[in-house]
Amino acid sequence: MSLEPIISSLQTALADHLLGLDERSPRRIYVQIRPQGVLDATRLMMGNLGARFQTATGADRSEAIEVLYHWVLDGLGCVVTIRTLTDRAQTEIESITPLCPAAEWIEREMWELLGIRFTNHPDLRHLLLGDDWPEGKYPLRRDYHR
Repeated sequence: MSLEPIISSLQTALADHLLGLDERSPRRIYVQIRPQGVLDATRLMMGNLGARFQTATGADRSEAIEVLYHWVLDGLGCVVTIRTLTDRAQTEIESITPLCPAAEWIEREMWELLGIRFTNHPDLRHLLLGDDWPEGKYPLRRDYHR
């Protein structure tokens, strides 16, 4: 089955936020958007496209902090990854948890380990690290020193 209708929906619905789209295989699409488009992308994936949230990942890319949201279109056997970059100095992005409760714990992990501040997250508190962990110390950042 062709992914063209999915690609067209992504391009149309995310046009204001879209920075790039790459169909890497018949079952894998990467979409890069501005951070302000994360909620629009979540609404599109869950609502219009009927995708299932698989997970989210974060990585320190030296010049920015990258956040990737992985969505599965089960009927097509396809994964769509929504990718965005946040400024290292102010790693703030809107939480998708109010729309997608399954994202709550992974956003908490990324906050703890990478310092990504998820605004409007309902319970942004330590999940893996102790409550006495030093503020501003993020163990998965490249500049982390014990």
